Amino acid sequence: MAGHSKFKNIMHRKGRQDAVRSKMFAKLSKEITVASKMGGPDPDGNPRLRLAIANAKGQSMPKDNISRAITKGQAGEGDDYFEIRYEGYGPAGVAVIVEALTDNKNRSAGNVRAAFTKNGGQMGETGSVGFMFDRVGEIKYPASIGDEDKVMEAAIEAGAEDVASDMNEDGDGHTIICGFEDLGDVSKTLEETLGEPESVNIIWRPQNTVPVDEEKAGTLMKLIDALEDDDDVQNVYANFDISDDVMAQLQG
Repeated sequence: MAGHSKFKNIMHRKGRQDAVRSKMFAKLSKEITVASKMGGPDPDGNPRLRLAIANAKGQSMPKDNISRAITKGQAGEGDDYFEIRYEGYGPAGVAVIVEALTDNKNRSAGNVRAAFTKNGGQMGETGSVGFMFDRVGEIKYPASIGDEDKVMEAAIEAGAEDVASDMNEDGDGHTIICGFEDLGDVSKTLEETLGEPESVNIIWRPQNTVPVDEEKAGTLMKLIDALEDDDDVQNVYANFDISDDVMAQLQG
């Protein structure tokens, strides 16, 4: 899930961590298996696999799980997986992009459409909202890695485009943005300077955000939860902007 809110991690990650841990590992394993199948088992020569392993490590996925997923890819598993992107609108006109990795297109399309319909949204055609987002690289580091100036300097030297730092207790730490095509080089350079990141991803970054009031925010969060809980869905991106106060009320 991607959107703007200081409290989103509390509500959608930390608070649900125990409940979704096995589901998260299953999604990470699926991505590693497909990456291994498509580009080989060596992460040094397979950028997609390298990113998948970095994200798995960032989520404390055991090394044995990672190794098994790579082996499955080399054994031919993952042949039937298709990458599909769904797009649509949620409550308050929020644009939503859903990335899925599935072995059954009809099942995935039906589940995603149902999630939109039941939660105040409407699924559209591919491309209906994608023009509102930019495809970029995203590298995340914890706040403990150092202050904003240190990270900013390292990011500039590595060729990154932007750095956002939230150093509060419930913040995201440091989020570094770079060009899609530069992600491999930038992440490698940053790892040499700052150490291993929490995550390295190719994401859909909204060009602008849509303010969402309390009335619509609750339904929007239910939509995002429903999408993220689907086994076929790997990532959900949305261009919402929910204030801290509204998110705090939703938690209460």
